[in-house]
Amino acid sequence: MPTSLPHQTAAGESAPGTRYVYKASLIGSAHEFELTDAGMSWQARGKSGVWPYADIAAIRLSYRPVSMQSRRYRADVEHKNGQSITILSTSWQTVALMAPQDRDYRAFVVRLHQQVRDAGGNVALIGGIGSLTYAGGCLMLALVAIAITGLLAQAVATHEFGGALFLIGFAALFGWQMGGFIWRNKPRTYTFDALPATLLP
Repeated sequence: MPTSLPHQTAAGESAPGTRYVYKASLIGSAHEFELTDAGMSWQARGKSGVWPYADIAAIRLSYRPVSMQSRRYRADVEHKNGQSITILSTSWQTVALMAPQDRDYRAFVVRLHQQVRDAGGNVALIGGIGSLTYAGGCLMLALVAIAITGLLAQAVATHEFGGALFLIGFAALFGWQMGGFIWRNKPRTYTFDALPATLLP
């Protein structure tokens, strides 16, 4: 189900999700974000700034798994001057560990939408990946399905049941990974009242 934005907290209460930190790589400093009264404050790759919420032109949410972390989400925030900032739901801990930060990422992204909504700016809310990339993914999924079906039919016809079982297992794994990516990342627009639940941890 879509995620609704919370109401403003009562006076004197500290709002959750106002700060988020992650490491995009093992080398370099962490990326830091904070939602302040003046706007979204950020520090990344040796640069920093504060973007007033009314100057945010677009927010794109997507699902971006990688080999080391299947639960990886991404938010791209674009300023009206064309500059863009990426926020990831995972953080590098060691060479072999990319840790999920599901709760903190979700709280920050939901709170960011609330602040932008309350600022009343003209912002595009986009879910999923670009249309061309999505179409390419669908085409690749279809071609792989056709190829596996042909190989499976040949394996059964020649009584290569071991090969057939391997193909079935490969098809199930590929369909689960690639199919999930395609399903979550279908291009769409959304509203402040209904954030896409499939694109948030």
